Amino acid sequence: MSDVLVAPVQAPPQEQRGHGTRLLVPILAFAGIVTALMQTLIVPVVPELPRLLNASAADTIWAVTATLLAAAVATPIVGRLGDMYGKRRLLLVSLGLLVVGSSVAGLSTTLVPLIAGRVLQGLAAGVIPLGISIMRDELPSEKLGSATAVMSASLGVGGAIGLPVAALLAQTTDWHVLFWTSAVLGAGAFVLVWAKIPSGAAPAGGRFDLPGAIALSAALIALLLAISKGASWGWGAPLTTSLFAGALVLFLAWGWWELRTPAPLVDLRTTAHRQVLLTNLASIIFGFSMFAMSLVLPQLLQLPTTTGYGLGQTMLAAGLVMAPMGLVMMAMAPVSARITDAFGPRTTLMIGAGVVALSYGLGVFFMAEIWQLVVVSAIMGAGVGLSYGAMPALIMGAVPRSETAAANSLNTLMRSIGTSVSSAVAGVVLAQLTITAGGAELPSQTAFQVVLGIGASAALVALGIAAFLPRRTKAL
Repeated sequence: MSDVLVAPVQAPPQEQRGHGTRLLVPILAFAGIVTALMQTLIVPVVPELPRLLNASAADTIWAVTATLLAAAVATPIVGRLGDMYGKRRLLLVSLGLLVVGSSVAGLSTTLVPLIAGRVLQGLAAGVIPLGISIMRDELPSEKLGSATAVMSASLGVGGAIGLPVAALLAQTTDWHVLFWTSAVLGAGAFVLVWAKIPSGAAPAGGRFDLPGAIALSAALIALLLAISKGASWGWGAPLTTSLFAGALVLFLAWGWWELRTPAPLVDLRTTAHRQVLLTNLASIIFGFSMFAMSLVLPQLLQLPTTTGYGLGQTMLAAGLVMAPMGLVMMAMAPVSARITDAFGPRTTLMIGAGVVALSYGLGVFFMAEIWQLVVVSAIMGAGVGLSYGAMPALIMGAVPRSETAAANSLNTLMRSIGTSVSSAVAGVVLAQLTITAGGAELPSQTAFQVVLGIGASAALVALGIAAFLPRRTKAL
């Protein structure tokens, strides 16, 4: 791309920020929740897709994998483009892609257009980091902490609330309604952003790093394909090992290029800053830890009671048990901001990681009744809400304003990589520790307890990493 002929300017002075932005936080949070709904939107119909689309189960799982890959590729690229060309503009583009993708999926009757629609939905993943970056530009410092905590929590809220809503729609209507509902919600978010969100500071301009974007995209696709498909292909299979090796080579080549190009996609020197590096590392581990609960609880709830530990519930009931986690996450956003204001984001992140570890520890022993899983889910939501609120504050306290969207997008990507690794690890454990019930191989109770134990250990590792962060941080 050619250079953008616009001079970078600073954000509005502190005393001028916050005027006319009363609706900014709820609109951006709504957009974040709508985008996060794409994570769990299709989950209730995945078992039925082979029949609905006349395709094999191995092929239909690409309706899930394609969204994961598209989101991983889009997140860092959209963040950089937002810094260069305007965050509100890229936010509208992302929401537009979500609407188009939902419409394509809503019209689909075969697998290929459904996958195409899911790819477009995945390309909207940059909405949350873009929203956080807009808040940094528009809000006064005394409102920024709670606002970014709410926006960051919307990632988990959308995923948690989306499961029961999607299950209800899937059970009572045609499956296409899932996508038309997301199209309507996305269109509503688009209109609200277009009408009420200010343009903010002028874009920074510069030249887009196309070679860096291609190399990073290829590396992420290779890595996430190997992680997500390794169990079915075989972890030692030539294709899996080739993808891991290719990802390593591509990441090294990308890093070499980013350190030498004058306008990198990701400023690795900034990323190597102690505060940014440790926050991103903690985010990977934390994403790994958090997702384990999302894998264990629905399966425990839906396994037949004949296993002796399954609770025999429907997908809708399982979603309703998970929903409190999302609601508590949102409720904890202002608490996260208050702790950060009083003691710094490092303390908030450490407390959040400790609460997550506690929830997993309880889950190992309390899984016999639905109410126990509701309590465990709610405690998990509290820990995640605290931690997710602290991460943007840590990132923005260590990067210049002109790199806010790119830095927040990279942090979001780190969490996504952690959840992908968590899914693979949990899948291996649940596949290896099984029992036979009703003629089928099912995960054993021990398998679930091991996964929960791994999640607790990961949360404690994240806590340990957070302990090395600076005690206080001041936004640049």
